[in-house]
Amino acid sequence: MADGPDRIGRIGKWERREREQEMIEIRMPVKIVSVANLRLHWAVKAKLAKSHRSKAFSALASVAAPPAPPCTLVLTRVAPRALDGDNLQSAFKSVRDGVADWLGVDDGHQQLDWQYKQRKDGPKVYAVEIEVIA
Repeated sequence: MADGPDRIGRIGKWERREREQEMIEIRMPVKIVSVANLRLHWAVKAKLAKSHRSKAFSALASVAAPPAPPCTLVLTRVAPRALDGDNLQSAFKSVRDGVADWLGVDDGHQQLDWQYKQRKDGPKVYAVEIEVIA
């Protein structure tokens, strides 16, 4: 996927439906957990959310300029165990906000198509993969 196991990825272009498509892929070494099931002090949760949001923004900003909507955004959680669907989406909330910050739009923008995936990897391997298809 990327230049290294932990960091920033690649940018590619291809043709789809007679329109040139751009794809940006990155991988960040971030552990995404279900905050709905955590029993943490509110300040600790806020610090975790701020960290995930800023890491997503910084990682994308260091790779490319943001494309204009419409965009399809695929957020993939890499971890030893899977989360159920609603916990997966809520766990990605801060990362989603960071991606939207990078795009310069609200994360509820109607021309953004958010997709969530997850895949298993080895023990103690945690990461987030972000694909932006514009």
